[in-house]
Amino acid sequence: MQGDDLTESEAQTADPFRNVKLHWHRLRKTPRITRDGITLNSDGSQSPTVRNGLYKGGYEAAERILLKKYLRPGQRALEVGAGIGFVGLLAARIAGAGNVVSYEANPELEPVIRANYALNSPVPELRMRAVTTNGKPVTFHQSDNVVSSSLYDRPECDRKIEVQSDALADVVAEFQPDMLILDVEGYEVDLLANPPDGPAALLVELHPHVVGGEKIEAMLQTLDAGGIHIVERRGSNVLLRRTGT
Repeated sequence: MQGDDLTESEAQTADPFRNVKLHWHRLRKTPRITRDGITLNSDGSQSPTVRNGLYKGGYEAAERILLKKYLRPGQRALEVGAGIGFVGLLAARIAGAGNVVSYEANPELEPVIRANYALNSPVPELRMRAVTTNGKPVTFHQSDNVVSSSLYDRPECDRKIEVQSDALADVVAEFQPDMLILDVEGYEVDLLANPPDGPAALLVELHPHVVGGEKIEAMLQTLDAGGIHIVERRGSNVLLRRTGT
C-alpha cells in the first residue's frame, strides 16, 4: 500500500503535472479528492504519504489501472489488504453491489475506511480481520505510517497487537471470487505459496523491499510452474491469470 506504486518514469509519463497538483492541493488543503469516480477524504485522517499520493493522483495508480483493465461487471473480487478503501471501492464500482469483499487487519484503519465508504456507492463488504494460511490468530505489527503496517515485523513498526484471521482457502471457497486482490506488505509470499483454487485472476502488489527480491521472484516462478502466469506487470503490481481462463 504505497503512496505511488508506479515507477518514476511511468508516473511522469502518466501525468507530467502531478507535482504541480500536489503543491496546489497542499496550498488549498483540499479535504476530498475524486479519482476514477471514487471520492476519498484527503484531510488529516490520512497519513501524509497517502494524502500526498491522493493529491498527485498516483496513489495505488498501477493497481487501479490493472483493476480497470481486467475486472468486469458482475464478477466477484476478494480484496485482502483494504488500506483506506480506495481499491475495494473501485472494484465495487466496476463489479457492482454485492460483488466485493474487502479484508483489513489493521483496526486503526476501520474509521478511515468507513468514512470513505460513506462518500461512495456501492461499497464492499468490509471484514476487519487478517487473512492467513491457517485462520489462526496472528500478530500484527503497527506503524504510525499505515502504509508500513504489516504481518511482518518491520523496523518502522513499533507496536504489536493480536488480530483474528480467516484462512484464505476458506474465504475463497465461501465467496468464490473471480479475482483475488492482494496488498499485504510482503505476506503475499506466504499466502501464495499454495495458491487457492478458484480465482481466475490475481492482482498482486509486490513488496521486494520487505521480503527481498529473491523471495518475490521465487514466488512468481512457483506460480508460473503451477499454471498461474503473469499477464501484465506494471510498477510494483502484477496481474496473473490461470491457464485456460
